[in-house]
Amino acid sequence: MNYQDTLDNQFTLAHEMGHALHSYFSRKHQPPINAHYVIFVAEVASTCNEVLLMRHLLAKTQDKRERAYLINHFMEQFRTTLYRQTMFAEFEMMMNSMAERGDSLTADALSKAYYELNCKYYGDAITVDREIAYEWARIPHFFYNFYVFQYATGFSAAVAIANKILSEGQGAVDAYLRFLSSGGSQDPISLLKIAGVDMTTAQPVEDALKLFGELICEMEELLR
Repeated sequence: MNYQDTLDNQFTLAHEMGHALHSYFSRKHQPPINAHYVIFVAEVASTCNEVLLMRHLLAKTQDKRERAYLINHFMEQFRTTLYRQTMFAEFEMMMNSMAERGDSLTADALSKAYYELNCKYYGDAITVDREIAYEWARIPHFFYNFYVFQYATGFSAAVAIANKILSEGQGAVDAYLRFLSSGGSQDPISLLKIAGVDMTTAQPVEDALKLFGELICEMEELLR
C-alpha cells in the first residue's frame, strides 16, 4: 500500500494484514478445497485487528484531545459499519420486497424509500439533507444478493473476539488462531464458535452496542 503515516493508513495496514493472515493460515492448514473462507467471516480478521489497534492506542494515552480524536475515529467505524450497513441491508430488503409485490422500481420510489430510511436511522438529532435520497444509486452492493448485512455481523463478531483476547489472554488467542486456520472447512456460524462467538444469539451485537455506548459517554466527558 502507499503508506503515508496517517491514522487512516495505520488502520488500513492493520485491516489488510488481518485479511492476509486469515488467508495465510487457512491455506497453510486446509486443503485447497477448504482453504477459501466465505464472505460472512471475511471481514472478521481485518476488523478484529482494527479493534485491537484502537484499544492499544487508547491504552497508551490519557491526553484528552488525543483520546477524543481516537474515539471519534472508532465511533465512526461503528456508525458506518454497524448502523449504516444495517440501514443498507434494510433498504436492500425493501427494494426486493417492492419487486416481489410487482411495484415499479423507479428512481423516485427508491429515492423516497432511501430518504425515509436515513430519517429513521439518524433521527431528529441531525439534519438529513434531501440530496442523501440519491445515495442509493452509487452503492454497488445493492446489486448483489443480500451482502451488506455481513459487514455488521462481521464487525460485531470482531469486537467480541477482540474483547475476549484482551480479557482472557492466551486461551482466547489460541482459539482465534484455530478460527483463522479453519478456512471454509465448516459453515461460518460453526467457525465463529471456534473463536468463542455465537452469532445465533444477540449477545455479540449487544456487546458491540454496549461498547459503542461507553465510547459515547467518554466522548461526552472529554468534550465538557
